[in-house]
Amino acid sequence: MSRLTWDEAKITAFQKALVSWYEANKRILPWRENTEPYRIWVSEIMLQQTKVDTVIPYFNRFMTQFPTMESFVEADEADILKAWEGLGYYSRVRNLQTAMKQVITEFSGTVPHDLATILSLKGVGPYTAGAILSIAYNQAEPAVDGNVMRVIARVLEINEDIMKVSTRKIFEEVLYQLIDKTSPAAFNQGLMEIGALVCTPTKPMCLLCPLQSFCEAHKNGVETNYPVKIKKVKSKTKELLSIIVFSEDGKIAIEKRPETGLLANMWQFPTIEIAKKENKEVAKLQFLHTYGLDVLLEEEPIAHIKHVFSHLVWKMDIQVATLQSAETRENWYFATEEEMARLAFPVPYQKMWQAWKEFKGE
Repeated sequence: MSRLTWDEAKITAFQKALVSWYEANKRILPWRENTEPYRIWVSEIMLQQTKVDTVIPYFNRFMTQFPTMESFVEADEADILKAWEGLGYYSRVRNLQTAMKQVITEFSGTVPHDLATILSLKGVGPYTAGAILSIAYNQAEPAVDGNVMRVIARVLEINEDIMKVSTRKIFEEVLYQLIDKTSPAAFNQGLMEIGALVCTPTKPMCLLCPLQSFCEAHKNGVETNYPVKIKKVKSKTKELLSIIVFSEDGKIAIEKRPETGLLANMWQFPTIEIAKKENKEVAKLQFLHTYGLDVLLEEEPIAHIKHVFSHLVWKMDIQVATLQSAETRENWYFATEEEMARLAFPVPYQKMWQAWKEFKGE
């Protein structure tokens, strides 16, 4: 279905049930303290692909470090990457800074409050635009995320694959008809909140749901059949070998990743891609060719780390290496632990460093 067939009385009843439930049950979250557009925007970008409980401390630290849009725009990229360290999807924070620079230069620091203009900003898609416009500006724009699609798919038994872009348009169309034009902020956040707390993916708590009487999937006992989601193609897997290697004066070898691509401009330990049965001599030659590092590898890895990206899986062997000699190369250098603490490392390499500390008994 793509059109809503409810009459006005049913739509009004749905709006009232949802908004009333939200006002009585909404969680106390730091980005709900006020509706300043900068704070709403940052929170929505952080919450993409990330759980609320994970985001809370990041958001609080971010707002302490960058309390205004101006302070964020003026910050060095290294500092914003460090503040984002551990959240993943680092292009999000780069795009956020780019977009906010545009807001400062083109819109005198005021986040645009019309849909077409806000969608023109880097990294702002329909969901983020709808969230900002409805929550910060109380405009009747839908904000269609995964939680919202799950709730509405069950309520209306929408049978389209939610992984398709065209399906999102169906949900937007329906929500333009459903949204409470007097309380769009509470309406949108209410749908998100129900999806997060009540209408969960595998065990929806229908008896607690304020939308139960409106829900076609509940009426037919098929709640978990929705939303329809066709499984994605299997992710590619890479086998990697990463090493901990110190210089004679106790510094550790690290490298900066390229300016574009996965985890751009972030730091990591020397890493090579290996075949599953790679022998130590071949690996030694790879480190020499790639980094100019002549190393002896210890017999066994100190840890095995698996890290899953949206499209890729890394399976990493972590080994200690003894340095024999090192050529100076542009793509890496030896850093002190104090320097490393100021640099942004992706999650798998944070885990690697922690594994090294545990190996040493710290």
